[in-house]
Amino acid sequence: MFERIEPAVLEFAEDGTPWSSRFGDVYHTDQGALGQAAHVFLAGNGLPGRWQGRDRFVIVETGFGLGLNFLATWQAWRDDPARPHRLHFVSFEKHPFSAADLARAHQAFPALKPLSDQLCNQWPLATPGLHRLSLDADRVILSLYLGDAVDGLGRVHARADAFYLDGFSPAKNPDLWSERVCHQLAALAAPNATLATWSVSGQVRRHLAYAHFDLEKAPGYAGKREMLVGRFVGQATPAPAPAERSAIVVGAGIAGTSIANRLARLDWKVTVVDQAEGPGHGASGNHAGVLRPLPSLDDNRISRLTRAGSLAGRRHLEWLDAQAVSAHWGASGVLHLAVDAAHAERQKAVVEAHQAPVAYQQFVSAAQASDIAGWPLPAGGWWFPSGAWVNPPSVCRANLHHANIQCRFGLHIHGIVREHDQWVLMAEDGVRIAHAPVLILANGVGIRSFPDSAALPVRAARGQVSHLPAAASSPPRVVVCRQGYVTPAFNGMRCAGATFIVDDDGTELRADEHADNMEKLEYMLPGFGDTLPPTDGAGRVGFRPVSPDRLPIAGGVPVPGDYASDATLDAIERMPGLYALSGFGARGIVWSAIVADQLASELNGDPWALETDLRDSIDPGRFLLRKARKAATDRS
Repeated sequence: MFERIEPAVLEFAEDGTPWSSRFGDVYHTDQGALGQAAHVFLAGNGLPGRWQGRDRFVIVETGFGLGLNFLATWQAWRDDPARPHRLHFVSFEKHPFSAADLARAHQAFPALKPLSDQLCNQWPLATPGLHRLSLDADRVILSLYLGDAVDGLGRVHARADAFYLDGFSPAKNPDLWSERVCHQLAALAAPNATLATWSVSGQVRRHLAYAHFDLEKAPGYAGKREMLVGRFVGQATPAPAPAERSAIVVGAGIAGTSIANRLARLDWKVTVVDQAEGPGHGASGNHAGVLRPLPSLDDNRISRLTRAGSLAGRRHLEWLDAQAVSAHWGASGVLHLAVDAAHAERQKAVVEAHQAPVAYQQFVSAAQASDIAGWPLPAGGWWFPSGAWVNPPSVCRANLHHANIQCRFGLHIHGIVREHDQWVLMAEDGVRIAHAPVLILANGVGIRSFPDSAALPVRAARGQVSHLPAAASSPPRVVVCRQGYVTPAFNGMRCAGATFIVDDDGTELRADEHADNMEKLEYMLPGFGDTLPPTDGAGRVGFRPVSPDRLPIAGGVPVPGDYASDATLDAIERMPGLYALSGFGARGIVWSAIVADQLASELNGDPWALETDLRDSIDPGRFLLRKARKAATDRS
């Protein structure tokens, strides 16, 4: 079920200390939040000394609150010449403040204004799940889980070097200090992880001790006599670290260029190989695509993934803008019109149940939708103000604009072989095209052409988009969807479509498919087609890789075999160093950023960008598990 996020409201106690009437407690001591952060959490975890000389340091915090522990830690990282190369901060917040309230609260700490501005400028909409903010030129990564930490701690994947236990007091918020939470913290601990908290409650000490933390009391901060510090002494698995940050990516579409971009930003050397003469020539070559979520009342996997993907995609487009590279997109918003009255009622029910921020999702009437679009529409429906249209080829080009990426175009790969812990790309004449320890196959339906990945159930779906002449600023001014889609004008053209025909390899433009697109257009925008000059069926055909469950395929390529019906993904044997990135179907723009973030996190040994169950839902090994369960059912 959807976890509704109820934001916090900035309040102050009589002495001016930030206060929560919901929990009847202060957000920090009246003696000073930054002093408390420095004494309790930084010094209590032996920082900055413990992080010095490290490539990566990971901190997990149980309550983000006003973000002052995070800002103080970030500032300490900046001030330390021996700081780790990258700082990961994973935090949880059930009742987040708005960006405006955070900025107002941070005014009391003017020295932190440059950091506060970065944080508030990227602050996510109050929607449930993980949100990843890349700060300080990708050197500080905040992974913020919005929702109940009691549930969220079991959904994140990280190896924490230090824990900040900073929720409201155990008497006010006992769930956050429960035995369950303490064991969840232990499951996230790296070897020799430390913890610190201002609480010395006997019950908290017992719960942490049961979870294998060795504890001791230390002098507290300001008027508090004692605080608690500890070290994890149980069994812990270290975060994996790549022996060599080098990878080949086959495919320069939206999937391949997205993972190349993420790895390059993590200091990997990446070679991108494609048989086309440039990026974005295959399924990612359409003139315009759509970035928007697909909500559902029960908040199923596709809903959660499209929410995470659309928000991450929007952040990535804004990041590209900040790099001054030419990705073409428009923050127009997206209308998803109801098909009929029953559908409209379901859409209303979702909006009423989720109570999402209006900047994320609304239900609008037909009249309101018509005003938004600038054209008389037959129905109302969902309005996604943060949705966008995107020109995929330009994003592919912008993704590759990085010094750590080398591109090799116009090369046909005859085969791939594994030699001496390296994957080698072979040309037809036996010449070695490239080699690296990690090979990522992001070449759409072409992934089936290699024997090592041929078993992946990727099928091709032919899609024909119609190109319609359009004057700048002409209606519709937003993306409109209703069993099809139409985009605003871009470079004198708008897109309408698209067809979706599985296992049809015809490359020609077809009159009947153009007619189908025009019928969808009339269904969305009655009378709009009558305003258009003859188009002669202009358009484009692409072939989108689809999976049986319409979810992406991302992760280690499994070794085919027979597995027990109760096997888990951990039991699946993988091809060493070989990864798949495919199955994006018609949602390449939506999936690409978040899936690339996730795969790059795994390859680099970082905290994951996706919650663990969502990551499992896109794992290539899932199909082998389903096959094993089906075989067992058939035998019974």
